[in-house]
Amino acid sequence: MRHTIIMTLSAAAIGLSACTPPDPEAEVERALKDLNVVDESNLNDLMLTVGDPNEAVNYFAGANANDPGRIDLQRGLAKSLVRAKRPQEAIQAWANVVAHGESTHADSVDLADAYIRANEWDAAASTLNTIPPTYETFKRYRLEAMVADSRQQWDKADSFYEIAVGLTTRPATVYNNWGYSKLTRGDYVGAERHFSDALRFDDSLFTAKNNLVLARGARREYSLPVVRMTQVERAQLLHTLALAAIKQNDVTIGKSLLNEAIETHPRYFEAAVRALEALDNSA
Repeated sequence: MRHTIIMTLSAAAIGLSACTPPDPEAEVERALKDLNVVDESNLNDLMLTVGDPNEAVNYFAGANANDPGRIDLQRGLAKSLVRAKRPQEAIQAWANVVAHGESTHADSVDLADAYIRANEWDAAASTLNTIPPTYETFKRYRLEAMVADSRQQWDKADSFYEIAVGLTTRPATVYNNWGYSKLTRGDYVGAERHFSDALRFDDSLFTAKNNLVLARGARREYSLPVVRMTQVERAQLLHTLALAAIKQNDVTIGKSLLNEAIETHPRYFEAAVRALEALDNSA
């Protein structure tokens, strides 16, 4: 009988609970809280992409002050400082993220990236060494290659560049970095090959076009490569090629290329005009 009474009371309590209307104010507060989380998330993403970098720094600095300890806001501040080209401050911000209890290996990679941007190569290498070798990402190996380059460890650099290329579907910038590495070593043929690879994946990458012209000029190949280019780009590349020729004392060829650059440019090409005037005055 006692069991029956308890069960009856329990059933009654459940029934009363089910019939109790929800508190309207509590429901509104819950909905607003959810909405605020969505709005804040969207605003954070917006500030990290299209917002002015320095405005983003101010936004995330204020958000961190109001809600300290949140790693997503700390990451937002660190990323914004990188975008704002404030590497020393970015280093401290990423160091704070790495020290957070919820940090990941990706945060350590970003700290190494900040060190490289500040030209602190030894610190970047030390940071990368703290990351286990099992953590294999495109960005990690791209940075490893750059550090190896800075130490003139060419075999290591080539190995890391090759791994990085295999870890991304958009390797144009890696090939461009790899080509520049070969250019600094004096391997102009290898450099030209990698710059061409970069343009094969992204034919709008002007840096790779300019570097390709430098590699050809270093071999005294003073014709433009067959790549897609605008009229302005053509003029700029002719100017680069002219300077490469002049540097190697092929002055007559350099002057001819400067004249061609000036004629090609759809507007007044001040840099090429100044270079040509300097040559004429020195003569």
